[in-house]
Amino acid sequence: MRAVPHAGRWLLALLALTLLRLAVAATAPLAPDEAYYWIWSRALAPGYLDHPPMIALWIAAGTGVAGDTALGVRLLGPIGAAIGSWMLFDAGRCAFDARAGLAASLLMNATLLLGVGAVTATPDTPLILFWVATLWAVLRAHASGSGRWWLPAGLFAGAALLSKYTAALLGLGLLLWLLLHADARRWLRTPWPWLGGVLALLCFAPVILWNAAHGWASFAKQGGRAAEGGGQALKYLAELLGSQLGLATPLVFLLCIAGTVLALRRIRDARFALLAALVLPGAALFAWQATGDRVQGNWPAILYPAAALAAGALAASWQRLVMPAAALGFAITFAAYLQASAAPFALPRRHDPTLIRMGGFAALAADIAARRPAFVAGDDYALISRLAFSLPRETPVYAIGERWALFDLPRAMPAGEGLFIRSARRGETRPDGLFAAIGEGAVLVRSRNGIEAERYGIWTVAAPRDAITLLPRPRRAMLGLPP
Repeated sequence: MRAVPHAGRWLLALLALTLLRLAVAATAPLAPDEAYYWIWSRALAPGYLDHPPMIALWIAAGTGVAGDTALGVRLLGPIGAAIGSWMLFDAGRCAFDARAGLAASLLMNATLLLGVGAVTATPDTPLILFWVATLWAVLRAHASGSGRWWLPAGLFAGAALLSKYTAALLGLGLLLWLLLHADARRWLRTPWPWLGGVLALLCFAPVILWNAAHGWASFAKQGGRAAEGGGQALKYLAELLGSQLGLATPLVFLLCIAGTVLALRRIRDARFALLAALVLPGAALFAWQATGDRVQGNWPAILYPAAALAAGALAASWQRLVMPAAALGFAITFAAYLQASAAPFALPRRHDPTLIRMGGFAALAADIAARRPAFVAGDDYALISRLAFSLPRETPVYAIGERWALFDLPRAMPAGEGLFIRSARRGETRPDGLFAAIGEGAVLVRSRNGIEAERYGIWTVAAPRDAITLLPRPRRAMLGLPP
């Protein structure tokens, strides 16, 4: 098919894309959430309040190679995206033909969801890889008739569960497919899917045990996200749709919708039934959540691999849109890469998410360090983690908050006169009740190229009321890279 490049050329393009992503990963400043996950990697555990531990393991592996640098924190992201892209191509080739696999891999890479996810360190990054790997192994099992493919499928599904709790939707989709489709039910008469399920549960067992030992803290936090919408259901649903149009990019989103419709129409075919089972339950769940609360735009990312495979099987009239969709998606993604790494465009804050999430933290840390505090403290977990990554090693950094009690990190009573920092944008005020002595306050501005990103209140403080958590600091970079 002329609308999709030859497989060899696509693999070369994927290699070039991976090298570009590694360059962006090395040069774009860390976002606060990434620094928070880096803290996890320095206090490895079977679970954390927010998510399972896979992202911590990924970062620990990356920093073991490239040190505590932006590249080290993100190293496995571009590599994992390349591996997942090949698996998605092979899954399409196995289920349909090489044309479908190429189209699916191309469309998935053209989304901002994968493009940005490949150069940042978040739980979604390993989640997408292991989700795709599970789908690949199951399609391999179906095409070959060899039940042994269910064993790697189980391991990959377990790794997905270790990445993020939304991987439960992967198990739900597979279970629905096995129970409801006649061609899939034959597997239930063999030991293979059962053994795969056992492997997945064994992988996830440490997270269950950690939660049991910590009052089910993580399960309770993630299981209680849905809330009453207060009459804002239409607003949240519109936001969800708008976020998907933007993060999937418009033409890719259109093709994925068309592919999902095709999968529904051909639901009697086990291949299409599997793809539908991995899209529709999750789509229904996120739509339901949006009737009660805001759904973050990255959450539905797990739906796109199966939707992209279905889009790859569309008729030729639809396939003419594949290359324009990819071109538009890559253009948007490359613009985001350029802005994150070099910020050549003087965009206002409301139009520049790279400024909001990444810009100006090095200068903010330098401003704080110039005041020569005996220590720095804060109760915004992401902000204080980012400062721990950037401040000079001789400045101790302390985190305040209940979540830190779940970490195996030292607690201490810092001596001397330090600084406490809070975001002014969130309307937070002086840290009354946290310190015995609170002195003069001031305002710091985080900005990039003269454009304001955020304001912070800082106060001179001393004598915390209770022991607070001492955060780890970056180690020397092994490859001579800047932090």
